[in-house]
Amino acid sequence: MAAVLLAGAVASTGATAQSGNVPAGPGAPDLASASDVRTQIAAMLAGMKPGQGFAWRPLLRDGARVAAIEIWKKPGRPAVHPAEAEYAIVLEGVGTLISGGTLVAPATRRADLIEGERIEGGTTRPLRPGDVLLLPAGVPHWFGITGDRLVLLGTKLPAR
Repeated sequence: MAAVLLAGAVASTGATAQSGNVPAGPGAPDLASASDVRTQIAAMLAGMKPGQGFAWRPLLRDGARVAAIEIWKKPGRPAVHPAEAEYAIVLEGVGTLISGGTLVAPATRRADLIEGERIEGGTTRPLRPGDVLLLPAGVPHWFGITGDRLVLLGTKLPAR
């Protein structure tokens, strides 16, 4: 799986949360309303190209800390983030989470991302709107898409 939250293009700063371009630093927005979230999801879906399987955009940002929306239309590669835990809430769609086990044929893409071909011995769980997940740093994970898309709101947390 591609990096759950820190993959893709990062939106530039200087506009409002409604546009998806979120300012950083003191005085930046610290609330995205339900309407803001729906508007951002709609804009992201409208901007996805045919065949594009993944989109990521920050919703709120405070320096390096980001709460981002990600849209999965196709499954990515299984992944491990060695130094960051991932926390996410399913906003829309249905899917499958495989986590734990062993990442097969791991390849380091960046310092914060190791991808593999598959996961052996992981636990499979269904994902539905409202589900909350916390993947500890170093745990292999993969998202399957069982509907037309899976929309998550998530962030990464430094490992303890």
